[in-house]
Amino acid sequence: MLTSRGPRLAAGARSHLLVLGAVALGLKAVGFWLDRFELVFSPRGIVFGAAYTDIYASLPVLGALAVFAALCAVACLAQIARSGLRLVAGGLVALALVWVVGLGVYPALLQRFRVTPNELAAERPFIGHNIRMTRQAYGLDRIVEREFPADEALDARALERNAATVKNIRLWDYRPLLRTFAQLQEIRTYYKFVDVDNDRYVVNGEYRQLMLSPRELSYQHLQSRIWINEHLTFTHGYGAVVGPVNRITAEGLPEFLVKDIPPQSTSGFPKITRPQIYYGEVSNEYVLVRTKSQELDYPSGDQNVYTTYSGVGGIPLSSFFRKVAFAMRFGEIKILLSNDLTDQSRIMIYRTVTQRVRQIAPFFRFDRDPYMVVDDDGRLIWMLDGYTTTDRYPYSEPVPGMGNYIRNSVKVTIDAYDGSVTFYRADDTDPIVRAYGGAFPGLLKPLDKMPETLRRHIRYPEDFFAIQARKYATYHMLDPQVFYNKEDLWAVPRRAIEGRDRDMEPYFTIMRLPGEQKEEFILLTLFNPARRDNMIAWMAARSDPPNYGRLIVFNFPKQKLVYGPRQIDARIDQDPIISQQLSLWNQRGSSVIRGSLLAIPIDQSLIYVQPLYLAAAEQGALPELRRVIVAYGNQIAMEPTLEQSLSRIFGGRPTATSAATPSTSSTEGSAEGAASARQLGQRAWEIWSRAQDALRRGDWATYGAEQKRLEETLRALTQSK
Repeated sequence: MLTSRGPRLAAGARSHLLVLGAVALGLKAVGFWLDRFELVFSPRGIVFGAAYTDIYASLPVLGALAVFAALCAVACLAQIARSGLRLVAGGLVALALVWVVGLGVYPALLQRFRVTPNELAAERPFIGHNIRMTRQAYGLDRIVEREFPADEALDARALERNAATVKNIRLWDYRPLLRTFAQLQEIRTYYKFVDVDNDRYVVNGEYRQLMLSPRELSYQHLQSRIWINEHLTFTHGYGAVVGPVNRITAEGLPEFLVKDIPPQSTSGFPKITRPQIYYGEVSNEYVLVRTKSQELDYPSGDQNVYTTYSGVGGIPLSSFFRKVAFAMRFGEIKILLSNDLTDQSRIMIYRTVTQRVRQIAPFFRFDRDPYMVVDDDGRLIWMLDGYTTTDRYPYSEPVPGMGNYIRNSVKVTIDAYDGSVTFYRADDTDPIVRAYGGAFPGLLKPLDKMPETLRRHIRYPEDFFAIQARKYATYHMLDPQVFYNKEDLWAVPRRAIEGRDRDMEPYFTIMRLPGEQKEEFILLTLFNPARRDNMIAWMAARSDPPNYGRLIVFNFPKQKLVYGPRQIDARIDQDPIISQQLSLWNQRGSSVIRGSLLAIPIDQSLIYVQPLYLAAAEQGALPELRRVIVAYGNQIAMEPTLEQSLSRIFGGRPTATSAATPSTSSTEGSAEGAASARQLGQRAWEIWSRAQDALRRGDWATYGAEQKRLEETLRALTQSK
């Protein structure tokens, strides 16, 4: 209140404020006490987590501050019975002094004069905590290390023993393959191939790596984007194309196991019985099915084939109020006024598969690359990997945007026809996924409940593997001193891809791991020493049961030079014959596209394979696979097929595993014979050109070898006629 002597607090107001002050200080005391536990997430030290200064300065000071704040709260209550504010003022001054000195000045002085001069000795135990906890958080402690001698004892017999590995070396890179698929199989402008997925199937009893791309409907490319077309007529994509990763036709184009509309399956691949794709990667916001308007199924010449949806996907528009609700939801009055809708009509929403699963389970993170599977019944099923993450794992080094703990604990399947979503629990050791399973009963099914036809196509997720690889490049060092000095720091190799320097992407392949009895589907990545280009190790993630999820790192001998990807690129560029041929192609109105450089371990050796594609420079070019480069040790070969390149380096008779399958008909046989003759003639010309180049250089050894190859090629050309 205001008096002649100035403002004064009434006794009741004074007591009320002192009680509020006591409550605030009590809460602050609790806050100081809890802040002690936050130190294990401290980013201030040499590694993430509580360091020397945090433990020996901040930790005791926070405890002292909690006590001081509690005493100040008691002082506020005691001050109620006394006049003045001396107890409170004294307590607050003491609290502020301890706060500033204890959390500001003292830690800085301790860091400057105690830790910095003896950093390794002081921080050693905390570096050890960081190494151990980071490895646990990212599953790196489960990695098994083995030695890989990278000897040079590979020969033709070793290649024959590993024929399944050689037959599954991927020659088609997804970037040019998407362009080729677009030119050959999109059929109409409104169809689009968005991505190419690598998977494995048993085809005619043979375990093979295949590339599959769904033919989705791209609404941006419709000729007329009126409401009826976008939401009632063009409702779904149709089918997929499937081809082996290593097969090419005589024209350098991919060979198909599934192609065309409606999809035609050959060579024992399962027939696609339900080709409609209502849920995909580029679907629009909503479509209306079971309407009076016909849905376009697929184009057929001048006529179109139409269909009516017969599944259980979507939400029934069985009442006027539902139509009103969806008209308001999408801001579209036509939903309410359209005469094409009936009581049987259904509306499909959240048709993009990643958006769909996020709507159901937003507490999981999901991989950026859903992939499609053709099950044994011929249905198209999307598969997607889900992750549990947190940023509350003590001492674990975080990944920007992902937290500092991650597990691939969830597998999701989405039916492309009816949109049904099923979540499976893939890692029972993960406490986070167990907690979500308890919070949402029935959401997560055990992985063994997944149909066997789908379980065969589970694969190790690329995003998770890339994170693990980057962490392992640092956290394979277990000794704190080695870790502190970064003596053995690794890095994922970098290459120039489409004019930009980027990290090499992990890639899937079928191969027989050293010491194993049979081939399996693995995800593979490479490691270089930091700031060096030679290879130091490679990591494999196994996808086939019963070894799914197991990681193996194969270390190269440190006393031996093993060429890395960038060094192989440089050696290819420096090869006079290869560089001359590439320059010649680039000058004739065409462009050479260099595919992914793949390192393929075979037995205890390593070969590199890189496909070369030729495409016209104009718009709408059709990339064709024209050459395959193989590098082994100091030897490099570039031939029209992988088998010919391997034969040139290792000898032996090449097997036609990547050529088109010979036809039994006389017409096809004669056409193939003509194509074979053209290939032999082209090869003879290239050999003669190399021989002349060697002659001009005075390299008589090369000239003699090329003359011998020319003789063999001409003999083969004569026999082919």
